Amino acid sequence: MKYDSLSRSLVERMEYDKMTGRTPKVAFDERQAIRRNMDKDRPNAFRGAFVRDVDKILHSAYYSRFADKTQVFSFYKNDDISRRALHVQLVSRIARTIGAALCLNLDLIEAIALGHDMGHTPFGHAGEKYLDEIYFEKCGRHFSHNIHSARVLDGIYPYNLTLQTLSGIVSHNGEMECEVYRPRPLASFEEFDRQIEGCYLDMENNKHLMPSTLEGCVVRICDIIAYLGKDRQDAKKAGLLGNEEEVFDMGVIGRYNAEIINNLSVNIIEHSYSKPYIKMSPEYFQALKWAKRSNYEKIYLTPEVAEPQREVIRPMFIRLYDRLEKDLLEKNRSSPIYKHHIEPISQSPYKRETPYEEENIHTVITDYMASMTDDYFVDLHEYFFPEEKGIDYKGYFQ
Repeated sequence: MKYDSLSRSLVERMEYDKMTGRTPKVAFDERQAIRRNMDKDRPNAFRGAFVRDVDKILHSAYYSRFADKTQVFSFYKNDDISRRALHVQLVSRIARTIGAALCLNLDLIEAIALGHDMGHTPFGHAGEKYLDEIYFEKCGRHFSHNIHSARVLDGIYPYNLTLQTLSGIVSHNGEMECEVYRPRPLASFEEFDRQIEGCYLDMENNKHLMPSTLEGCVVRICDIIAYLGKDRQDAKKAGLLGNEEEVFDMGVIGRYNAEIINNLSVNIIEHSYSKPYIKMSPEYFQALKWAKRSNYEKIYLTPEVAEPQREVIRPMFIRLYDRLEKDLLEKNRSSPIYKHHIEPISQSPYKRETPYEEENIHTVITDYMASMTDDYFVDLHEYFFPEEKGIDYKGYFQ
């Protein structure tokens, strides 16, 4: 195994900067944090602005649901295969390690990392794709998990999070890698709201989002680092990978998950310390791009992963959506969409300006379906359609 180390010159510089109090002043100053309501959630001596954001996210209604949402593999009963909760924790840990070395604001990093996937659907990116198809067909608006993460934390539940945390969350898209990440200043919630609306209307606008802080840029690259090798570990446990020497070779960034995390972290720190951007060397960036593309070819787009999602999950999404639409149009208040979704939101201590029940019905259905865990989705489908075929899970002993 190959583990890179920081160059001696950089280590000496970092130690000297720390000893002399000359560490780079590149962290976001939380005194500049912006909230929708600046009269609330003021920082105090023991809870800074971004600590408050972290606490709100951790104690939010949907945070615990990460534990039963697909990361990549949906149809396996295997506790050693990652769920969304572990991915979120890994992103947070890796990003804070890099952020600490770069003298960034670790509370802001943690808030962005813990909240970045709050809008994910059941059954991972497949569920996201199917929900987007239905939502767009019904009302001409798109669904994407990163934008929906902000809706959960800023719209469904008006938690009054900072603009800096929300910007990092919506701009985290780990499917679009860059060699250099330069923060793009964001001055106000008015500008943020225009960005969000643009993404609902045109999915291409999603590709142009960039975090407004270095902290958000670190989380964005760490989203990739956290899954790159881990998904291959999980694929091996699921029995989907062949020759280990061939499959796990990722060039200069390493072969196994621990190497990949270490080597990419070292490379980023080496090329980003004291800089106004987050950067990898060209060689490491190309290796990361190749490894990510290889993950698609060897895992995500394989028939073993993609076909069951398309053949089983997609029809279930369509059936559930149509049934929930019927219940809302008929105002069937005994339906789970009222009991399990609308009523809890309406009774939340975080009061909305507009009653939730007055939202567009397609937005309400999409909110509800996106909030579901895998198991809840399956049980709800069986509750409504007991005669329809469900999911055949691969058990521990198969």
